[in-house]
Amino acid sequence: MSRSAVLSLVIVLLAAIPRADAETLLERGDYLVNHLMSCSNCHSPRGPGAASRALSGGVQVFDEPWFRVKGANITPDRDTGIGTWSDDDIKRAITLGVRPNGTPLAEAMPSAFFRILTPRDLDALVAYLRSVPAVRNEVTAPVYKAAVPPSPAYPPAVKRFSDADLGDPAKRGLYLSTVAHCMACHARTSEEVPADYIKTLGKGGRAFKGPWGETRSANITSSRTAGIGAWSDAELRRALTEGVTPDGRKLRPPMSDHVAYYRTWNAGDLDALVAWVRTIPPLE
Repeated sequence: MSRSAVLSLVIVLLAAIPRADAETLLERGDYLVNHLMSCSNCHSPRGPGAASRALSGGVQVFDEPWFRVKGANITPDRDTGIGTWSDDDIKRAITLGVRPNGTPLAEAMPSAFFRILTPRDLDALVAYLRSVPAVRNEVTAPVYKAAVPPSPAYPPAVKRFSDADLGDPAKRGLYLSTVAHCMACHARTSEEVPADYIKTLGKGGRAFKGPWGETRSANITSSRTAGIGAWSDAELRRALTEGVTPDGRKLRPPMSDHVAYYRTWNAGDLDALVAWVRTIPPLE
């Protein structure tokens, strides 16, 4: 056998050996749930001892014109969580927003965004949700006040991505911004009307009220006057990971809550997100 043939055989054999640092489904699921998708922000309790009850139900109430709902218990508890759901039940809830019995989930669950998830990422989510400790916690049942008006589909969410798509930096940024459901806040300007992910993409203006007062989601389009077009990449990363604007102002809730997640993203994903934000057309 020639030297080149031997070398080729060695390369093939090495490629077949699983890498020690290869990301497992559980590791990917952990990264998705606890970092990219910030699931705990709605589905986990707060305060002392909250870590031991992660994903067992949130404390905040989403009281909107169409529904009143709290983040559900998504631990494997069979009585109060999703322990009796099949893998396909979980995937349908994530991507289609329906319970196993066909009841729709409230729009607070951003399922329209999650339709973009790759098959492997969906498998990773299921694997991770199966692995967390089961916590018995009865969450108040949702109250549906009226049918949610249809809203224009968010274009990236209508097509499921493949692993190959994630190899393209621009597409990866689009994917990340979608699973992080940035536009659930930044494309909705009113509580009384549905979001318009086509005409108001990135415009902001949605009001949030709490103990801190009232804040409105920012314009994150490339407008240099109304948006963030004048910010440098470093300034945008600082806002995302430190919660500070270029003029030194600290971000307030709910965006300040998400800073804790963005600062744990890996560098490549954060770069891809910044690159995608730069592509949002300017809106005044």
